[in-house]
Amino acid sequence: MADVSTPSATKAVAQTREPVIRPSTARRPEGPRRYAGRGVVYTVGPGVARAATIATYERKPNDPVYRPLKIYTLDPAAQALEGATTVLRVPYEPLAPGPRGWVFEVDAIDEDAPSEPLNLDDPRLLITQGVSPSSSDRRFHQQMVYAVSASIYAAFRTALGRRVAWGFDRPDRNGVTRLKLRPFVRETGANAAYYPAEGEIRFGYFAAPGNLPAGRHVPGGPVFTCLSHDIIVHEVAHALIDGMRSHFVHPTGSDVLGFHEGFADLVAILQHFTYQQVLESEIRKSRNRLSNATLLLGIAQAFGLSIGKQGVLRSAAHKDVYRADLEPHAMGLVLAGAVFDAFCNVYQRKSERFLRLASNGALPENAPLAPELISIVAKEASGLASQFLSICVRALDYCPPVDIKLGEFLRAMITADRDLVPDDPWAYREALIDAFAARGIYPDNVLHLSEDALVWGALPRELPFVRRLSFAELKFAGDPASPADRGELEEQACAMGEVITRPDNLELFGLTAEWDDRLAGSRVTLPCVQSIRTSRRVGPDGQVVFDLVAEVTQSRFVRDRLTGTECEFVGGSTIILGPNGEFRYVVLKNVMNGRRLEQQLDYQRTSRFCQQRNGQLMPCANVLQLVHGGRLTNSSHI
Repeated sequence: MADVSTPSATKAVAQTREPVIRPSTARRPEGPRRYAGRGVVYTVGPGVARAATIATYERKPNDPVYRPLKIYTLDPAAQALEGATTVLRVPYEPLAPGPRGWVFEVDAIDEDAPSEPLNLDDPRLLITQGVSPSSSDRRFHQQMVYAVSASIYAAFRTALGRRVAWGFDRPDRNGVTRLKLRPFVRETGANAAYYPAEGEIRFGYFAAPGNLPAGRHVPGGPVFTCLSHDIIVHEVAHALIDGMRSHFVHPTGSDVLGFHEGFADLVAILQHFTYQQVLESEIRKSRNRLSNATLLLGIAQAFGLSIGKQGVLRSAAHKDVYRADLEPHAMGLVLAGAVFDAFCNVYQRKSERFLRLASNGALPENAPLAPELISIVAKEASGLASQFLSICVRALDYCPPVDIKLGEFLRAMITADRDLVPDDPWAYREALIDAFAARGIYPDNVLHLSEDALVWGALPRELPFVRRLSFAELKFAGDPASPADRGELEEQACAMGEVITRPDNLELFGLTAEWDDRLAGSRVTLPCVQSIRTSRRVGPDGQVVFDLVAEVTQSRFVRDRLTGTECEFVGGSTIILGPNGEFRYVVLKNVMNGRRLEQQLDYQRTSRFCQQRNGQLMPCANVLQLVHGGRLTNSSHI
């Protein structure tokens, strides 16, 4: 089965064509007595209802489990003997031409070469596992972006145990929101980017230069970013992060955009390990030293060559250390490199036993690895990569709602993993702590690099259980991963808002009120419940852990004493409740934190990602596109 990729992601149930969300998405009437505080002491953000606009296909008894589709495992530059292509098992869903499913829609419009929407339900394509990989067949371009995107979405859904909503509002006539994938956008050029306002990812294409070693591209011939596995994964990961943490695109510090870039790169790197032939080839060439496996560690080889890079576009093999002045992509490599270093350390521990057995205790320095041994350790590496990807994705639920720092992501990973796997016999968490420290990433307000010190703390005082938010009271559409409807979600948000905005509780959740003397002339908005979502995670022993995760934010507008401009300073908290409605963790970013305010002002005064407009200092429009270059900076970063 070396030609068939079976990532653990594809165990998730898939999406469908013409969904009808049941029960009705009509908003329930709100009881003015029960939720009198809405609009008075708190508000409910649009992200709360978005979970009701994501629907997934419920497999029928006679449906296939997967739809096998051919893809490039890396990009057109990879060699056949290195596993250039594979058959990806995408969770099955009926598809309209495009293809268009329940979560993604491929838009093949191109001014230069009009393309017909691809019909993957055509019997001739069903029997051949889709269109054969070809950089000259535009039907394959459409198949590639759909298959890879659906697989990544399934990986996130499996890790989180729920549908992942998008960070924009573009429902169709059935109330379903899809992310649009546009593989042929000429004006995007040597780039690709996620556009949240439009709810789409644009993949550019450009002419290969004539004076550069452009791999297998003919000088002057077209180079399509939509044929790069890594670029597709990277951009879909941006969209998924935005759906879970919309404030992570606000440049409040150097770590924020660096986290976005590093996490997206990391997802792409870990996905390489799901492709058996690529993995076995790299293990053979590196003699099981994964830190030397160029193809596994690199991002977008063909694209990198086509724009003059020596090899890949970026690589986690770089041993850069944390500095606050790093450019976002460089900052992202520090994060991706730290997680990959931890992965390599755990992998070496787990694979040593097989090497010792195969060599009677000692493997000669230059001895080749036996094919059977390569197959065994490749399976170990693939399973471990899926575990690390799940650790990283689950940690997003444990991150603060705003102003993320790389050290806080370490704390989120440690907390999320210890919640699910209290026993850690292979020392995954120790490896992560050591790897982050080696890269110079240290969390604030932590005196010791131990698990106990890094796990998020409990509230300083106990609060009563919120009965309305216990799983006994929540309403679902047949599955805890599926909210009943928009009205139920808004009721849950109101129940949370009533608790957190009680005067005695405001400080516990990083909030304040307009009567707070410490505001000293600055103004604040009402606290806003931005999202409320279920989480269902399955541990290695089969145990199932249920939680409810909510975000609440509040904006404070402060006049910068140096520039005279007004700046938005956002605080709040991520709140994790147990299945009985008990408060388990509150991850704070206090809106009254003066030190964090000064750090944000210092950064934004000189940041190219912020601008002054109408007397206010605010993020530039389309920040992710500015980070990625394109027409804004006349460069190509992705």
